[in-house]
Amino acid sequence: MAEEATDFGSHATSGQDVDLWHHGDAEVAPGLVDFAVNVRAGAPPPWLADRIAGALTDLAAYPDPQPARAAVASRHGRGEAEVLLTAGAAEAFTLLARVLRPRRAVVVHPQFTEPEAALRAAGHSVERVVLAPDFRLDPGAVPQDADLVVVGNPTNPTSVLHPATVLTELARPGRTLVVDEAFADCVEGEPESLAARSDLDGLVVVRSLTKTWGLAGLRVGYLLAEPALVARLAQAQPPWAVSTPALAAAEECSGEHALAETAAWARALARERRRFAAELDTIGMRVTPEAAGSFLLVQLPPGPERGRCRETGAKVRQALRERGIAVRRCDTFPGLGADWFRIAVRDRDTNAMLTRALSEVL
Repeated sequence: MAEEATDFGSHATSGQDVDLWHHGDAEVAPGLVDFAVNVRAGAPPPWLADRIAGALTDLAAYPDPQPARAAVASRHGRGEAEVLLTAGAAEAFTLLARVLRPRRAVVVHPQFTEPEAALRAAGHSVERVVLAPDFRLDPGAVPQDADLVVVGNPTNPTSVLHPATVLTELARPGRTLVVDEAFADCVEGEPESLAARSDLDGLVVVRSLTKTWGLAGLRVGYLLAEPALVARLAQAQPPWAVSTPALAAAEECSGEHALAETAAWARALARERRRFAAELDTIGMRVTPEAAGSFLLVQLPPGPERGRCRETGAKVRQALRERGIAVRRCDTFPGLGADWFRIAVRDRDTNAMLTRALSEVL
């Protein structure tokens, strides 16, 4: 059973008390407006879809990752030997879990559960550092002798963006620091990204093209790390793991045109996210402040049934489904209870529909 939100602080825990394999797509069903999956709606854009479709003419040949690897390396100012292309960020976490042999693995929660799930599936023990609302990272909460630390930035599901200066305090010799930057491009200019940092001992940055470009079905991502670790991970990866269409997408999304479009989208997202958060606040929802991702983490307002929030949260989600809306339950994230929901930021009219429905339900 997940811990209630009122019971936790920044502390270390262990155990597997929640369904780490539950993801937002399980909440979605035909006829429901999707606020549960945090993939950008209306993507991929036509120019990207055309490039992917054009790659279908090359399917008779084995995939050649070199052009996409060079494009990703150039985007982040890294060497090609520091780039490993993967079938989505999820494959990167699986490869890390299979290759690394940590003595003390720590995952900072609440965050995307796939890294911990992959570590446990590979037979590793995992210790959790659970952050208290408003989910700001204190490097001192991470055990000094942890030789593997995983943290998201911006973090899923909290939408919190940790300062780069805070994250760099976690890097040290003998430790692998994995930073999940799947939502980094939701922030214009990516000011807190560590993707360009090749000077930090043991740093691994994991990126995804799924979220911004609407490519969940294509499976494309990459990681950035020191060449020796990239080589070890590549040896554990199946041959030709990333398809030709996915490689075409990775190359295209690393170009100047794509980066300019991403920046414009991030600006528009920030405006609507602020407006949406304020709107939810007016109906009594507790919105995690200073959100930076393409989603908001919200908590039901306190009430007489606060001690029964599991039942109350389930009732609210069901009432929303009856009104044609799906949101992401959060009691499957370590450190959150059933009174927390993750809500994707959509366009203004769609967001207003959710606010109205929540107001009716509450």
